[in-house]
Amino acid sequence: MNIHDLPSASEAKIKYLDADFRVIKPGTFVKCAITGKPISIEELKYWSVARQEAYIDVNASLEAEKTASVR
Repeated sequence: MNIHDLPSASEAKIKYLDADFRVIKPGTFVKCAITGKPISIEELKYWSVARQEAYIDVNASLEAEKTASVR
């Protein structure tokens, strides 16, 4: 089952902090800044405080770091 198939699925608004995050607008998922895939709030492990972005896995996080360092 896809997270978007759930009737109550909605995108959350998150403030990413060091080693934690604060929910600004409740929801069931956030989108990965690199892949666009949904990440359930319960599974959220990777993000950037500086860029305020979530990442689905360590590889997406690394890709974001590489992209940011080129700018």
